[in-house]
Amino acid sequence: MSTMFADTLLIVFISVCTALLAEGITWVLVYRTDKYKRLKAEVEKQSKKLEKKKETITESAGRQQKKKIERQEEKLKNNNRDLSMVRMKSMFAIGFCFTALMGMFNSIFDGRVVAKLPFTPLSYIQGLSHRNLLGDDTTDCSFIFLYILCTMSIRQDAYRSMACQAVPCPHLGSEPANPGPPKWNVGT
Repeated sequence: MSTMFADTLLIVFISVCTALLAEGITWVLVYRTDKYKRLKAEVEKQSKKLEKKKETITESAGRQQKKKIERQEEKLKNNNRDLSMVRMKSMFAIGFCFTALMGMFNSIFDGRVVAKLPFTPLSYIQGLSHRNLLGDDTTDCSFIFLYILCTMSIRQDAYRSMACQAVPCPHLGSEPANPGPPKWNVGT
């Protein structure tokens, strides 16, 4: 049982390290570049400008005003697309690193029960949670399942701790980078 606990802690540690590595790669390849900073500033500026125009427009606005807004929206979409392309190179680098690391870790933990689940996973998840394990006990947990769970939860915290915020794009449905504290309507 103590080796299972050590394996679990090791997998959590590996997950933290890989999440920090991924965010570090993203920071080096994307967030610190001048092109990203320029595009991000442009998108934020255009978003604010578009919001102001949409607030001031009336229902009886002319076609020219509506066309100006449409052109601004198109410009904003193009800048958001360019921003996504800047991020793409880090995604490829992270994908390459993670593929190499996963192969190595899979060979290390192959066939080893690394944790005991307190529940029986759903049937379509059991293939992942019981991957490469001997026996029929579906509460046995494989490396890949625990690693994925840890990485999913830790990666978001690593993302926030490195202050990597998404660019606001209100007309596309995304939320602002820092929406502020929630507003509670108590007693209304």
